[in-house]
Amino acid sequence: MTTSSTPSRQGGSSTGWSATSSAPFYGRRCGAAYRLAGCSRWRCDSSSNGSRRSRHSRRKSTGASRPSSPRSRRTAVFSGSRAARRASRSRTKQRLLRFTGDLEGAGYRVISVRRRERRSKPSAPFITSTLQQEAWRKLRFTARRTMVVAQQLYEGVNVGTGGTTGLITYMRTDSTNVADSALREASAYVKEKFGASFVPKTARRYTKRVRGAQEAHEAIRPTSLFAEPEKVKNHLTPEQFRLYDLIWRRMVASQMNDAVFDATRVDIDAESVVSGSVLKFAGFRKVYMEGTDSSNGKPSEESRDLPPLEDGDALDFIALTPEQHFTQPPPRYTEATLIRTLEEEGIGRPSTYAPTLATVLDRDYARKAKGRFEPTKLGRAVTGLLIQHFPDVVDIGFTAKVEEQLDEIASGQRAWNPMLKEFYQPFNATVQEALEKAERVPSSEIDEESGEVCEKCDSPMVIKSGRFGRFLSCSGFPNCRNSKPLMERVGVECPKDGGDIVERRQRGKGGRKFYGCANYPDCDFTVNRKPLGQPCPECSGLLVEQGRDRCQCRECDYRGPVPEAVDAGELVEA
Repeated sequence: MTTSSTPSRQGGSSTGWSATSSAPFYGRRCGAAYRLAGCSRWRCDSSSNGSRRSRHSRRKSTGASRPSSPRSRRTAVFSGSRAARRASRSRTKQRLLRFTGDLEGAGYRVISVRRRERRSKPSAPFITSTLQQEAWRKLRFTARRTMVVAQQLYEGVNVGTGGTTGLITYMRTDSTNVADSALREASAYVKEKFGASFVPKTARRYTKRVRGAQEAHEAIRPTSLFAEPEKVKNHLTPEQFRLYDLIWRRMVASQMNDAVFDATRVDIDAESVVSGSVLKFAGFRKVYMEGTDSSNGKPSEESRDLPPLEDGDALDFIALTPEQHFTQPPPRYTEATLIRTLEEEGIGRPSTYAPTLATVLDRDYARKAKGRFEPTKLGRAVTGLLIQHFPDVVDIGFTAKVEEQLDEIASGQRAWNPMLKEFYQPFNATVQEALEKAERVPSSEIDEESGEVCEKCDSPMVIKSGRFGRFLSCSGFPNCRNSKPLMERVGVECPKDGGDIVERRQRGKGGRKFYGCANYPDCDFTVNRKPLGQPCPECSGLLVEQGRDRCQCRECDYRGPVPEAVDAGELVEA
């Protein structure tokens, strides 16, 4: 792909009024930019030798006449560029077809294999932030849900020993320290269950500090490793079991030997190279592997698993998949990546990560789409106002600075009165100034289109955010006060009466999500898991989600992978 550069008014040495160029995207982008800016004097293009000149200097050197109109000038410049792009795409396609044809007919044989030993160390026991991140990656638990379940495990459950037993240590911590008694127990457990080769020579101690860490507690770990998840499973809810199993495995793995790999580079005679790893000793990976935040879900080349290969091995050709890759913008935050960023920037404490994320969602500043945060129009408007009137307060470093000052007050290094006075006086002045000068944000910048029409006045219905969530309201307010609840259609017909199945929530703050017929109360069909648009492959019944990529039929015993992707839902009123 050819990239454009900054247009120049300097003349070049090439001659001729060229409608095409060696950089076909250059003239199009520059012309569009200058046209949008209202500039008609200077227009740039790329000549065959790469120089750029104004249209005036080109016309002067060639004697070319001025195009008859701005429209004809645009046609002269861009029609050639389109033709050049089409020709370039055609040549690229031909080269690709020749290349893939050569590869499909090639013989694949290993020329050489180069190996070097690589070790992978286990991760430290959980602290609050890493527990929340890993629970999102592996269990798809939100930070708030993770802390609620961890609180239950900490407070204790009845596991059949005659009383309540706390299964994990305190779950709001920023320390990776582990008590000596727990380290000795871990060493004994690993030796008993996996053998002496899995036990390190000395107990592992993790000292990596989080920015601003207070380290007032131990790491999050089981109170006893011999209370294996399978032994207590019957006494736990599914959520409690899954989170306890995650915490238990992380602690056990943290006190096991390194995993050992052969980092392998394989040269193949079809002019290709493959890199990956061959596992020699499982070590901690026998129990646990940490999740990743990869946006495409694919492992890196170095961490990719390879089968054992030797020089001269013949390889089977299975398939060839041409792919085109483009530079992608940074992915939006998930709960895991946002918590990690908060931790890295020193924003908040272990007890504040979950409430912070919950507040952003509850106030409709952002919503989740496919597990990632997306800002709403309300969130953008609020952020714009804060940046305009309170730039110091919303600066990323502000919260971390205040946290450090509060720590100094707690340790007796700073007096609290001067610190509050230093902050409050300028802040109060800024608030008063904002109250006087801040303009009211127009409703058009906050309300979202719904595609619905008010049945009372035929005005468009818009989506608004209120105290109890989002709802549909007539855009003719206050002349028309019609409003309706807002629900999301999942694109599946009700098996009872053929109506639309929509997403609903139980009453009350934090009510659970469920799915029901839009014709309620005439139809009382409900289901707790999201229905899928594909029929059951065995009985054509209704399929519902079961985990990330599996489904279950409500009519028969079918359980298996989801036949295909589910279409995005649409918004409708009740």
